[in-house]
Amino acid sequence: MTMLLDIRGLSRDFGGVKAVSEVDFHMNTGEILALIGPNGAGKSTVLNMISGVIPPSSGEISFENQPMLQVAGHAYASLGITRTFQNLQTFDDMTVVENVMVGMHSKGKSSLFACGIKLPTARKEEKEMREQALKWLDLVGLPDISSRLAGSLPYGKLRLMEIARAMVSGPKLLLLDEPAAGLNHTETAEMSRLFKEIRKSGTAILLVEHDMDMIMQVADRIVVLDQGKKIAEGTPQEIQENKSVIAAYLGEEEEELVKG
Repeated sequence: MTMLLDIRGLSRDFGGVKAVSEVDFHMNTGEILALIGPNGAGKSTVLNMISGVIPPSSGEISFENQPMLQVAGHAYASLGITRTFQNLQTFDDMTVVENVMVGMHSKGKSSLFACGIKLPTARKEEKEMREQALKWLDLVGLPDISSRLAGSLPYGKLRLMEIARAMVSGPKLLLLDEPAAGLNHTETAEMSRLFKEIRKSGTAILLVEHDMDMIMQVADRIVVLDQGKKIAEGTPQEIQENKSVIAAYLGEEEEELVKG
């Protein structure tokens, strides 16, 4: 396997509070890596630093051997990094397929002028983008609702639409922040299937998630954070048997981790 993402000594302070402290891990191409930990462990902060939303206080982030700390956040998509957020980021007054097409903005080559007067090159590009968006709507299981307004969709389908939008540009790395939050058992199972299909396409996934059943089913490796520090890393089976990890969880989360 080829290393895709390399994180070294990643730290972030907020007003004197160290949210993340000296975190190290790496990802390989085509791998699903889960980042887990109790509430407040620093998982979303790590994801925000990797995706360029916030800068680290110290540490290094490399993507395909390219240092990322000086790369503007809006340029990440063109390099092959896309993400979703805990809170849905949708355009309710646009159709489902239009929402997905937004994910291809970094791939568009036609100028605003060409699009405005609908030059043949711009029309051809829009047609190709629509076809790609429809392809991904089919892959996520939403082939029949492309013309519906996004605001009319239930929560679970909006989550799938959001993943289609993140994938439509053909990223090398997909960052997901609690994609299964608020989903029922059937929707979570469908999302697990989708993650495996995405991995088959060659895209690596960095997944922040609380659903331990999902994590144990889809992850190749797991990194565990607690109070901003990495306390364990390994395969799902190794993490299930790690006493430090079990001690970091309380109540139902601990029971789920132990039972698998």
